[in-house]
Amino acid sequence: MKLSLIGTGYMGFPMSEKLLEAGHELAVFNRTIEKARKLESKGAVVCSSIIEAVSLSDTILLMLTDYQAIKALLDQIELNSLSGKSILMMGTISPKESMLLRDQLSGYNVDYSEAPVLGSIPQIIDKSLIVLFGGSKQQLQNHKKIFTAFSGKTEYIGEVGEASKMKLALNHLIVGITTVFATSLGYIRENKLNVDQFMEIVRKSALYAPTYDKKLQNYLDRNFDNPNFPLKHLLKDVNLMIESFSENAINVHQLNGIQKILIDGINAGLGDADYSALYNVIHKK
Repeated sequence: MKLSLIGTGYMGFPMSEKLLEAGHELAVFNRTIEKARKLESKGAVVCSSIIEAVSLSDTILLMLTDYQAIKALLDQIELNSLSGKSILMMGTISPKESMLLRDQLSGYNVDYSEAPVLGSIPQIIDKSLIVLFGGSKQQLQNHKKIFTAFSGKTEYIGEVGEASKMKLALNHLIVGITTVFATSLGYIRENKLNVDQFMEIVRKSALYAPTYDKKLQNYLDRNFDNPNFPLKHLLKDVNLMIESFSENAINVHQLNGIQKILIDGINAGLGDADYSALYNVIHKK
């Protein structure tokens, strides 16, 4: 397939590699072009403008940070030029924002759907990302071949907006589990209790989640380099959760506390570190 991927950051770059490995023709664009340049040697066409990138294919994948980044790029395009094309929004934005994009683009005969993903760089590499699809079942059928390049499972959630809701609910579990475990571990260490014994008890109980062991060494070493997902992006997602959950009459007091932890982490210079760096805010050195 001829594809264009916009946004070759943390997730977009390895996704581009997988699409090329799968034999797709790929044009890429990134606002900082240096981040896309390495894909040239792998067979991608690196575009110097968003206009060039969307002109080279009929299916455009958006892997951008947030709704504002998407709007900023769309504002550079004559939307009439997108007529007849498909746009797949694969980042994490609010359900309301996704529906706004659908409504705006449908007026220009653009086939819009959403496909946010659950997982990070290791899951892209081993093709185990979970794709959450929002749109029609026919749209999913049209795009399914794309997802197999980096995903082993595609879940049809419902119409546009529904997949974004599911993604926020799942990301809430990520930030909740991470914050709670970091707090318990910090308490164990501060009181000089045996971490191995603590983990042994947890692993044999209903309290266990695999992410505890996945991040444990990072906490113990206070090493949060080489992020799978940066802390600043998690704050963006928490802000979306607070807004969307509040609109649905869900109490967000605990999210307000987590938001403050993440803001403190960014103010401490941890914004580009792995999201598990929130441990350094919860349990200071």
